[in-house]
Amino acid sequence: MLRTVRHIPLFKVIAILQLALLARRHLGALTSADRRRAAQLIRHSRNLTPAERHELIDLASKLEPRAFAGAVAHKMSPVPLPRRITGRGSRSKTGRSG
Repeated sequence: MLRTVRHIPLFKVIAILQLALLARRHLGALTSADRRRAAQLIRHSRNLTPAERHELIDLASKLEPRAFAGAVAHKMSPVPLPRRITGRGSRSKTGRSG
């Protein structure tokens, strides 16, 4: 393992670790029971019933995949990205007078 890491440029190692931390933060949205059930469903994903598929989709939606993708894009992009892509800093319309 260490031999492999030694041959990867440092910036790539840092990027991999940043992605791992982002993934860990999003996985924290699931309870331990949810994580266990998701792992169980994924292991048997070829033979899922429609109810189990729906359950897996519900578990995946708790992970907020769009927010994760936006966070990854924001972290890895060399240029600032629009808020609509990253999902960061959305403005509330409640404070505006119309």
